[in-house]
Amino acid sequence: MKWDIYYSLKKDPDISAHVKNEIKFYEYPPTNSVEGIYIVIDPLDVPRPDDYADNQPLTDDYLFQIEVWGKDGSKVEEVAKTVRKVMGSIGFTQGSGVDEWDKETEVFRDARRYEGKFYDVKII
Repeated sequence: MKWDIYYSLKKDPDISAHVKNEIKFYEYPPTNSVEGIYIVIDPLDVPRPDDYADNQPLTDDYLFQIEVWGKDGSKVEEVAKTVRKVMGSIGFTQGSGVDEWDKETEVFRDARRYEGKFYDVKII
């Protein structure tokens, strides 16, 4: 699922226009040298089985945090909203999140959590 998210974000023209840095998994940019916009995909939990039939799980529940980092707060917000749109288009809904600004480094961070439930294609 994380690769589905990655490729969906990469192919979005609005994200491509703003994000010149690589979209990363797990790897956060060093806050003292942030240039441009960064996106970090962070799986927060392993897929959890759900919706059973004949004692077999039919679906997996996923929880991801997608973070947008940058020094331009309006661009960070704009990209984060585009991420929300892309995540919605592939079946995720936004849950909680954090909007932070680090005074020392002047870096904005918009971190949003997304949940999704998907059928296990090997079972159906």
